[in-house]
Amino acid sequence: MPAVDFCSMRVVDERSEELLVRQNVLQPLRNARSHGAMLTIIHNGGYGYAATSDLSRNGLNTAMQHALHWARLSAGKTVTNFSQIPQAAVLGQYQGPAASIWTRKDLIALLMQESATSHLSDKIVDWSASIGVTQTEQLFISSAGADIHQQFNYLIPNLSVTANEGSETQTRSLGGQYNGFCRQGGMEVLQQSGFYGAGKRIAEEALALLHAANCPSGRMDLLLMPEQMMLQIHESIGHPLELDRILGDERNFAGTSFVTPDMFGHFQYGSELLNVTYDPSRAEQFASFGWDDDGSTAEKTWIIKNGILEKPLGSALSQERAGMAGVANSRACDWNRPTIDRMANLNIEAGSSSLDEMIASVDYGVLMNTNVSWSIDDSRNKFQFGCEYGQVIRNGKLQELVKNPNYRGISESFWRSLKMVGDASTLAVMGTPFCGKGEPSQVIRVGHASPACLFDQVEVFGGEA
Repeated sequence: MPAVDFCSMRVVDERSEELLVRQNVLQPLRNARSHGAMLTIIHNGGYGYAATSDLSRNGLNTAMQHALHWARLSAGKTVTNFSQIPQAAVLGQYQGPAASIWTRKDLIALLMQESATSHLSDKIVDWSASIGVTQTEQLFISSAGADIHQQFNYLIPNLSVTANEGSETQTRSLGGQYNGFCRQGGMEVLQQSGFYGAGKRIAEEALALLHAANCPSGRMDLLLMPEQMMLQIHESIGHPLELDRILGDERNFAGTSFVTPDMFGHFQYGSELLNVTYDPSRAEQFASFGWDDDGSTAEKTWIIKNGILEKPLGSALSQERAGMAGVANSRACDWNRPTIDRMANLNIEAGSSSLDEMIASVDYGVLMNTNVSWSIDDSRNKFQFGCEYGQVIRNGKLQELVKNPNYRGISESFWRSLKMVGDASTLAVMGTPFCGKGEPSQVIRVGHASPACLFDQVEVFGGEA
């Protein structure tokens, strides 16, 4: 290593495979491998990095020289003195849940079965079933003494069915367009996500939606199931609480935040029922790890407690810049991207209400599940979301199915309207592989576990509004 204040190397080796059956036809196998290293140098307050897929001694040395060049150029020209940031010196290993041993033949047979049972009618015009498997190995070493080895196994199941009759088209899916039932582990994830037999169920729901009335419009109670809560948490809690965004780093691309640094410790983000944790320690969840990509130790941290905003999603670098505590969330999507502040597992803690109790408490409202569309402003404040599936609640009972259910709100007033939180029996462990942020763009894995949640007098509207 060169004679500098700090030097680190992060090596990533990732292999992925996707099997897809569409309309009962096996599609070409998709295989990918990504293998390379990111070298980072801090010296005299400057910061530089360079990535390479050439892991020979010469390749790594060339990347190191590039990183050193940029560190020297930036020295004395940065707002932050990077040499003053404490660096982790951890030795450790992390092994996520092990992958099950299944043959491609077994997986293809399962996908063909779910695909076949999805085609219930000629009104089903498109249908597909897929399983993606990814294995990642990561090594982080540094001149501060860090030596961290981590291994992960990811599984991403997906089912989608589209029905059409005349001018009406409706789609139902397992987990939505964001592959929401993704988790770490092996084929047990299929059982946990309800994959077996789901093809027939979602096909029946897609057909039923063709003849459903449009969702009613007006202010009413809104019961969101975990498949939709995932996106609600992601967009109106996760992104606005990323500290680099609060500090202005993402203004040019991903936007800013309505949250400001002086809000932490007292701001009423939601009702007293809202309890949100950052929890990379939940092993089966999609973004669990032992240490972040800069070597900071991951641990469960309260982000919002009893509705009060406690901590931002800020890594060691952002914590130094802002002068406040944060979490271990310095993450990169691959070896060829620098680390930035990213949410990982951001979860709503379970409450004490059963699903039946929540439904029984509603005089008039709508249950919604599975996101299909979303829109939110640059400060992650005003939003409008649409779901695949809706069901009217009237006089404390679930009633007729409705199509094209949508709702809108403002983040802080929406979360303050939270009036019941489901117990553990309503909670589902969700996630997505598709969280985008950063320049150059990074698409990263995140996790969101949530119970069902009931909100008071939300603006709801149907497809014709």
